[in-house]
Amino acid sequence: MTSSIFMHPATIFIIGALLLPLAKLLRIQKVWLVLIPLIAFMQIHYLPESFGRVEWLGFDLQFGRVDQLTTVFLHVFTLMALIGTIFGLHIKDSGQHIAAWLYVAGSLGTTLAGDYLTVFIFWELMAVASVFLVWYRKTRKSIDAGYRYILVHTFGGLILLGGIFLHYQNGGDLTFVSFAPDSATLAQYIIMVGFMLNAAVPPIHAWLPDAYPEATVTGAVFMCAFTTKTAVYVLARGFSGFQALAILGAIMTLYGVFYAVIENDARRILAYHIVSQVGYMVCAVGIGTEMAINGACAHAYAHILYKALLFMGVGSVLEMTGRSKLSELGGLYKYMPISMIFTVIGGIAISGFPLTSGFISKSMIISAAGADNQTFIMTMLLLAAVGTFLSVGIKLPYYIWFGPNDSGLKPKEAHWNMQVAMFMAAFMCIFLGVYPDYLYNMLPYAVNYHPYTSFHLSETFQLLGFTGLGFYLMVKYLKPHDVSNLDLDWFYRRGAGWFMWFARKPVNATNEWISNVYKTIGLRLTMALARALSWFDWEGIDWALDGSARGVVEGGEQVRQFQTGKLQHYIGAAVVLIFIVLIVVVLL
Repeated sequence: MTSSIFMHPATIFIIGALLLPLAKLLRIQKVWLVLIPLIAFMQIHYLPESFGRVEWLGFDLQFGRVDQLTTVFLHVFTLMALIGTIFGLHIKDSGQHIAAWLYVAGSLGTTLAGDYLTVFIFWELMAVASVFLVWYRKTRKSIDAGYRYILVHTFGGLILLGGIFLHYQNGGDLTFVSFAPDSATLAQYIIMVGFMLNAAVPPIHAWLPDAYPEATVTGAVFMCAFTTKTAVYVLARGFSGFQALAILGAIMTLYGVFYAVIENDARRILAYHIVSQVGYMVCAVGIGTEMAINGACAHAYAHILYKALLFMGVGSVLEMTGRSKLSELGGLYKYMPISMIFTVIGGIAISGFPLTSGFISKSMIISAAGADNQTFIMTMLLLAAVGTFLSVGIKLPYYIWFGPNDSGLKPKEAHWNMQVAMFMAAFMCIFLGVYPDYLYNMLPYAVNYHPYTSFHLSETFQLLGFTGLGFYLMVKYLKPHDVSNLDLDWFYRRGAGWFMWFARKPVNATNEWISNVYKTIGLRLTMALARALSWFDWEGIDWALDGSARGVVEGGEQVRQFQTGKLQHYIGAAVVLIFIVLIVVVLL
């Protein structure tokens, strides 16, 4: 079914963001906040296959291109925009909502883009809008993290733009199509690196656990859903089958899990698990088979919902207690039981429990790796699943809601709108696990996969069971400690420190020395030269010009003596002058 009347979903959010101050003035902000994402969610079902073609500066731009790959991401992005907005309904500051909606608009615009230049435009909109979700927390740490975030993404955007222009200069078409691994050029690999930065692929991943934990409570919910998953979409669109992605994705799954296990801050744990879970998707894109691409899309859909649910649960704790470190929490189940239930649902979903969304999506990727005879990669993915359950399925809820010690905190339950948003995400986590065909029917390729087999169920229960036993035996070793864990962001943090030291010390000292030399020597020479030029002006130029002027005046006075005022004198003088001229001519 199509409609001749439609609007680009990104435009809906942009207009909605621009009119939000007016809605606040009219006291209909909450209605407006629900209405706009709801309209966008409905609108995506009526988009034509191709729209928004324009020619600009000789480039053929396409703002709308819809197929099965696009549809599944549009569906979950608009659904998440609705859930995230409801979660933040209690926030009166319109700026946060405007930033969030412009961020969503960038993600939707990238997803619908049919050419690389349009991708870049919306890609940068995502970066610029999302940094305000970090800055709006208005702490020293969030401001610093925001600056690092925008600098890293500006660098990534320049890499992407350089790859796009190099690809175009080499005679390539800017149409956003898939590249073949065997014939990929340097320009196309540069584009892939630009996409990989937003996917948080190590070693260019550290911006994510650096910035996301410092974002606002609502901002982190939005950020966990859009940047990395939009990157997964563009990688699936343009670089499926690149084996390097399969290897890097498998590394991501274990890298993120390792840091999540040793982390203390709840939101940093979840941030590292974004790296791990996106690793499954990047790995699937690298495998490149139809089942793998289906698995990447399904896992992106499921991950957005359960990760948002986890960030909402942890964010509710931060909102009501002001704390997010596991070492400072514990015993909150008595005061926030509803938030606890929803957080546990998110934890078992990300761990891949049967009857949850993680079970029907993650297993598809692992099966795709096995079907492609990539046994080592499949083993890495299974090990990452164990670490996920250990850190997020058990450790995180245990130390927040229960724990060996009572924190002494007695917070109130989260705001009603936060509970509604968590319920929506939790419902989808269970609904997809119970009825996987709802998701499978949206995937790009026909699905010939059944997750609920006896082998898969047996394998899952064994992994989860032994992981739970391991936590019970090692619980005292997994106790969180308030320490800082070094990651690769150390290099640009220290590099920035060294640069600032270099600017403050050697460069500033050199500047001061040059200034002193100028004051003591250069300034004196300049003044002496100025005095010499002034003397030359007065004594030379002015003397010559003034002397000439005086000579002209004096000559004029002499000539004026000959003016008698009598005509006969003038005629006589003229006759004499003529005779003198004739004599001279004759003599010559």
